[in-house]
Amino acid sequence: MQTGGYQVGDAAAGFRLKNTDGNMVSLNDFNNAKGVIVIFTSNHCPFAKAYEDRIIALNNKFAAQGFPVIAINPSDPGTHQDDTFEKMKERAASKGYGYPYLVDESQQVAKAFGAGRTPQVYILQKNGAKFTVRYIGMIDDNPQDPGGVTKLYADEAVSNLLTGKPVVTTITKPVGCAIKWKN
Repeated sequence: MQTGGYQVGDAAAGFRLKNTDGNMVSLNDFNNAKGVIVIFTSNHCPFAKAYEDRIIALNNKFAAQGFPVIAINPSDPGTHQDDTFEKMKERAASKGYGYPYLVDESQQVAKAFGAGRTPQVYILQKNGAKFTVRYIGMIDDNPQDPGGVTKLYADEAVSNLLTGKPVVTTITKPVGCAIKWKN
């Protein structure tokens, strides 16, 4: 488990990473949003694959309401060939991602956030000029079975923020593949 990184209530620093379409995407590109759902994910991880359709659904539900998904892959392609930029491009195209899928080649963004697993969610709310961390953890409480989910953590957090309510569950333990750090 990686130590450090953001706590709930911290302001996230800006970042700028390459998207699968070849363009650079930065947090500042979302200055008109109410917030963003940052999800550290990868191609190879079975947990990330199990959540992929749910990540697409989150974006489909909340992007129009001002809370789009930003997916970031911090996985070392030297460890998993599936996580090369080419494979990321293929995956985003074949699944028709409606959100950026960014490569964190240096892993600096994942380290700044304190991400330790894929998938791991950070919900950031736009407050003035800042993006403030309001939720950290898992998407919901059932990685294996979307039909067996009882707690929609990410969905509930964004829904509360959109209606001006506080986030009830602010931290959950992410379940997924450990991010392999480069030496």
